[in-house]
Amino acid sequence: MDNKETVVSEEKNGNNNISFAKEVLSLILYLGFVFLLTFLILHFVGQRTTVSGSSMEVTLSDGDNLIMDKLTYRFSDPKRFDIVVFPYRYAEDRYYIKRVIGLPGEKVYIDPEGNIFINDELLTEDYGLAVMEYAGRAAEPIVLGKDEFFVLGDNRNDSEDSRFEDVGNVKKSEIVGRAWVRIYPFNEIQFLKGYVAEK
Repeated sequence: MDNKETVVSEEKNGNNNISFAKEVLSLILYLGFVFLLTFLILHFVGQRTTVSGSSMEVTLSDGDNLIMDKLTYRFSDPKRFDIVVFPYRYAEDRYYIKRVIGLPGEKVYIDPEGNIFINDELLTEDYGLAVMEYAGRAAEPIVLGKDEFFVLGDNRNDSEDSRFEDVGNVKKSEIVGRAWVRIYPFNEIQFLKGYVAEK
């Protein structure tokens, strides 16, 4: 009688151990799936980023938190007035956020009064803090290559952008994504589309 009870008790313990092992394995697989999904979303779809500096004021301010859309430009090209993120060529882990002004194949010129001309036509825009004082490279007409974009910060007199040699024209392959939505500060949450912020 005692022997039978011992055998039954050992069988129950064995079943419990197998059940526990299955639960642990199931949890590990679930966590692995969640981590993989999170990695794929952050790597290929969207990513949170923080604005540093004042080059995009008044549209974006220092400390603003954004969600960057990394998927759209895999299927389409950046459009004029999109706000894009790209790496600075001469410093690791440093990224710029600027607005697309000139598109591939276009001629960009900034006159002495700070007006922007695209293919000899005045560009109409209604954002920025002041009249542009420095034309830089664009004081002479710049013809963009088939995959090149000319970008400017909205705060034209406090922005290092395509007017400067160390930034220059930005290739599509260098663009990481576009600013999609501001998520912080909470009282300024809004989608960003073109040069008009949509609330």
